[in-house]
Amino acid sequence: MTTEVTFIMVKPDGVQRNLTGEIIRRFEAKGYYLRGLKLKQVERSLAEEHYIDLKSKPFYPGLVDYILSAPVVAMVFSGKNVVTMGRKLIGATNPLASEPGTIRGDLCIDVGRNVIHGSDSVESAQREIGLWFPEGLVEYKPHMLPWIYERM
Repeated sequence: MTTEVTFIMVKPDGVQRNLTGEIIRRFEAKGYYLRGLKLKQVERSLAEEHYIDLKSKPFYPGLVDYILSAPVVAMVFSGKNVVTMGRKLIGATNPLASEPGTIRGDLCIDVGRNVIHGSDSVESAQREIGLWFPEGLVEYKPHMLPWIYERM
């Protein structure tokens, strides 16, 4: 079994609305497991580097300021196809286009308050994890794996 890792961030609106536990619950219920977790007041340089691919967009300054407005919860989850499946759990960027049952479909209304960020590719996950968890991740093998995966 090939295991991937993905970066997930509960944005300031999700932290302020006490949705962190619900978001963790959804990823864990799917069968993914935590490898890193931290509550963080983001520095401007980290926010700017995290969203560097959006720098040319007119909403970039507001997005950076928003991420600085309150703490975020940075997480890394691990498991089979976690990047692709994590995006499906999260839902479309615009909550009004997100399916019911997704995090954004169930918990959000406005695109500017869409609660959560998730890596959109394996390469993005590696870059984002390096930015947010330079100290590395916790390595362990959860005992639940044989109950989730038919073959390991």
